[in-house]
Amino acid sequence: MSLADDIFISNMNDILRNGVWDTELDVRPKWSDGTPAHTVKKFGVVNRYDLSKEFPILTIRRTAFRSCIDELLWIWQKKSNNIRDLHSHIWDQWADENGSIGKAYGYQLGVKHKYREGEFDQVDRVLYDLKHNPASRRILTNIYTFADLHEMNLYPCAYSMTFNVSGDTLNGILNQRSNDMLTANNWNVVQYAVLLMMFAQVSGLKAGELVHVIADAHVYDRHVPIVKEIINMPRLPAPKIEIDPGVKDFYDFTVDSFRLVDYECNAKKYDIPVAE
Repeated sequence: MSLADDIFISNMNDILRNGVWDTELDVRPKWSDGTPAHTVKKFGVVNRYDLSKEFPILTIRRTAFRSCIDELLWIWQKKSNNIRDLHSHIWDQWADENGSIGKAYGYQLGVKHKYREGEFDQVDRVLYDLKHNPASRRILTNIYTFADLHEMNLYPCAYSMTFNVSGDTLNGILNQRSNDMLTANNWNVVQYAVLLMMFAQVSGLKAGELVHVIADAHVYDRHVPIVKEIINMPRLPAPKIEIDPGVKDFYDFTVDSFRLVDYECNAKKYDIPVAE
């Protein structure tokens, strides 16, 4: 059965049984009707996914794989902060009249910085170091730029990625300050698993472990009944992922470069409200 399912179910049971509610606090998020969106949470959740053994996508609930990849490429490859470069509507509520989400996400990855070796943005620096300095302990990205927070329509949730080469294997740590576990947890896991695989392939490395560190892992009050239903769904075998082996340049990947093989899952569609 899918290890991703096991981890997700374990996380959700722990949050629902042992988590802390914020119902006594004045919270920022609101539901569309103006009601405060309260959560139950666990602090400091750490999950490990061995990508050499299994692709970490849920089967107890369908994860929109192509939309995940499209957003990943929008941020990391296009380095865009405009929803007009995206093929889904997941960012619509945070965009202004021009389609911009401000100086957030892809914008930060595209800012160039000066180094001894030359000028790079964060993505190209990772690519450079994986090729020229694989023993480095400084291969990381960070998009939580304090000087620009006031110009971001949404502060970054998944904000930092650290890459580490061990022998011929590339591992990574995803740091996330906040995770809406029902809406976004597996979405983020799938994206950063694929990202690690992309960097590994173009660097001549094998994809190893993805470690996901979540500071605030929470379930919204109106999500609890849906969570309880989903975690009791039958678990199925994890699918395989196929990545076009002919892609050797990070910027040549497209959504069509990735394919899930034998992805069987709970096909029920859930009406999941999103707090703002």
